[in-house]
Amino acid sequence: MSNFDPDLNDPFVARAVVLRETFHTDAVARDKAGGRPTEQIRWLKESGLLSAGIPAVYGGGGASWLSLLRVVREFARTDGSLAHLFGYHHLPVHAVQARGTPAQQERWLRAAARAQWLWSNSGNALSKTSSAQRAPGNNGWVVTGFRPFSSGSHVADVIQLAWENALGQRLMGVVPADRAGIVIEDDWDGIGQRQTGSGTVTFNGVLVRDDELLGKPDDPLTPFASLTTLLQQSVLLNVFVGTAQGALDEGRAYTATQSRPWIHSGVERHVDDPWVQRKYGELAIRTLAATELADQAARSLDAIYGYGQALTLEQRGPVAIALATANLYAGETGLAVSNEIFEVMGARSATTANGFDRFWRNVRTHTLHNPAEYKKRTVGTWLLTGEFPSPAIYR
Repeated sequence: MSNFDPDLNDPFVARAVVLRETFHTDAVARDKAGGRPTEQIRWLKESGLLSAGIPAVYGGGGASWLSLLRVVREFARTDGSLAHLFGYHHLPVHAVQARGTPAQQERWLRAAARAQWLWSNSGNALSKTSSAQRAPGNNGWVVTGFRPFSSGSHVADVIQLAWENALGQRLMGVVPADRAGIVIEDDWDGIGQRQTGSGTVTFNGVLVRDDELLGKPDDPLTPFASLTTLLQQSVLLNVFVGTAQGALDEGRAYTATQSRPWIHSGVERHVDDPWVQRKYGELAIRTLAATELADQAARSLDAIYGYGQALTLEQRGPVAIALATANLYAGETGLAVSNEIFEVMGARSATTANGFDRFWRNVRTHTLHNPAEYKKRTVGTWLLTGEFPSPAIYR
């Protein structure tokens, strides 16, 4: 039993393990096909896990971030796309808690828990490519334009969208995914995360009613609202860790049953080769360390999340460092493990039928959106000066 075996005493994780095993049956084929994981999302809804992170007062599961992120990790052991979709689903849920009025929280979170909504985000903050004008009758906004990198919008029930006003201020709203004028372009063509639908959403005169707005454009960014970026980092680092675990699991199984010893190794079984033993030991140690850092970071997030709007920057700072550290190490570990298992599995492992390449492609796709160099600088600056990162995108 390894330290990254799932905690089956956690009911949310136990449910995720059952789903992960189901997802695994066609994970390779779905990765090749891309498109929409419609049936898998239906199973996810039936599991009740989509409401796990909604506070119990609204009918949700009230799960900790440690539990939710371990679910992300379980899914990533075979399917990084579903892990990503499940994890990012919780970002708009947090936005409602951090920016919504009590009436909006009651309406949206209770409905989401009851109907097992899948939430998505089409508000990429780096791409200011949508705008809006007041609707006729002055009862809302009419949004036009588009946003790229809209992960999950292709299978979502509700979408958090964003636009900029004439002053360059950012506005956000929550609308049903089937609202007139929303066009899911289905143009995602990444080498990894093939079923996340992380492409473009176009807005052709989409109405956002005033009671669907999240906050006001001149609202200050509170430390609690700024946790969104830390939650993003938390999801991604657990996708990386789960991917490393899955690559190690599948690589070990293949090596033990399929790999042939190298002709000059002097052993009859590949698993008896000291080189192979050392390499697997090295990869296992790195994966165990990444798993422990991931859990520590999740616990630090749980320790401050309950403060809500009372959260201070001083309380946020150490958590930002913990998450930057875990994210950096998880990304580098995921890349190393998913690449180096091929060396000890052998040439016959590198076929499309095996699908082992999906692990590396998934990690490589995500780590490019969050360069390790800048995480190292963030941690280094803190170590040298004691200065915590100011809340910002990716920080």
